[in-house]
Amino acid sequence: MRRLLSPVLCTLALLLCWQGDALRAFCGFYVAKADTSLFNRASQVVLARDGDRTVLTMASDFKGTPKEFAVVIPVPTFITREQIHVAEKSLIDHIDAYTSPRLVEYFDSDPCRRYDMLRPMAMAGVMKDVSAPAMQERAKALGVTIEAQYTVGEYDILILSAKQSGGLETWLTENGYRIPAGAGPVIGSYLRQNMRFFVARVNLSEQTRLGFTYLRPLQVAYESPKFMLPIRLGTVNANGPQELFIYALTRTGRVETTNYRTVKLPSGSELPPYVKDDFPRFYRAMFEQQVRRESMSAVFLEYAWDMAWCDPCAADPMSASELKTLGVFWTGDDARAGQNVFVTRLHVRYDAQHFPEDLVFQQTGDRENFQGRYVLRHAWTGGDSCPAATDYKRTLSERREKEAQTLSNLTGWRIEEIRKQASLPVPPTTEDVAWWRRIWK
Repeated sequence: MRRLLSPVLCTLALLLCWQGDALRAFCGFYVAKADTSLFNRASQVVLARDGDRTVLTMASDFKGTPKEFAVVIPVPTFITREQIHVAEKSLIDHIDAYTSPRLVEYFDSDPCRRYDMLRPMAMAGVMKDVSAPAMQERAKALGVTIEAQYTVGEYDILILSAKQSGGLETWLTENGYRIPAGAGPVIGSYLRQNMRFFVARVNLSEQTRLGFTYLRPLQVAYESPKFMLPIRLGTVNANGPQELFIYALTRTGRVETTNYRTVKLPSGSELPPYVKDDFPRFYRAMFEQQVRRESMSAVFLEYAWDMAWCDPCAADPMSASELKTLGVFWTGDDARAGQNVFVTRLHVRYDAQHFPEDLVFQQTGDRENFQGRYVLRHAWTGGDSCPAATDYKRTLSERREKEAQTLSNLTGWRIEEIRKQASLPVPPTTEDVAWWRRIWK
């Protein structure tokens, strides 16, 4: 069966109720980032949240022709035409790049220099062409009410309510939406919360007129005390685990999940320099290892930072106009909007077995900065001779072995292969060391 819409987006589619080392962290040269392109089927959501007001931006990872795209989104309240917007994908790409875990490198200084220097440096388908009156009559017969119809940009949008999940399922199926087997109870649970359904498909004529050849992100602004992201429907018949990236923008501080553990990814680790040319493979392996260690039941914090600054920056800071377009409404037209915005980047790999509940979030007052950050330290290669240089060269091999052990621990890679890649000698075993050395080590 051809894949039309990833189960992750289907998940998102059912949404919305919703003393030297310290200094070392703020210097160095940024050389690479781990953006969402490293992961297959990676869906992205931006949530700008202040009080009960939320602006949701969804980026689709849909693969297929535009005429086959359709999406269903439960929403906690009636949505008017003015509450729906279409944004540019570049906004999602920018916040992804800005918050991505990054690789930095430092260069050891000459140990003989005599001064102090701190520098180590889905539901988707072809919607049938049904006339509006006929659609209304059939919906009414099934207990489904079409409360509103809008065209926003290249999307035709319906706002639906229903009395029973069976009637809604039938209506969606008859109109070309593929409902996962066993999804009825999940849909029913949202109906019992008096949620409405936001249904969107591509208007091919409008898309041609506007000149777009790709699907732009959909945005919805709404008010609700519930701060959550339903993910259950997308796991009903998903083909394997899904990747989800959430970028939360608040004025208060870090966002975390309340019904699953929010875990910081390992950060600040020093790695063998050869990882510079293999950072994507390292990051995927490292993330997979952390998922295994947490039994695939945690949400991972990859970045949390005051958007007024970054160090090092994996991308240029976002402008006030970009933040406003993503839903940062509380700063008005202040050109210094980033000074009152805190961004949290969460990454979760999930399936129905390990994530049986929707994601529930809370805003915190924690504004402590955090970034997934990995360090390369290049050795000093000068020829100066002094006691400090002798000590440096003696400890360098120990440092390289420690870096190799760290890499193996983070990724699960075999230490023998890492040593080979890093051109490290194989350390002697206990049996290879003279017995008197083992006494007076």
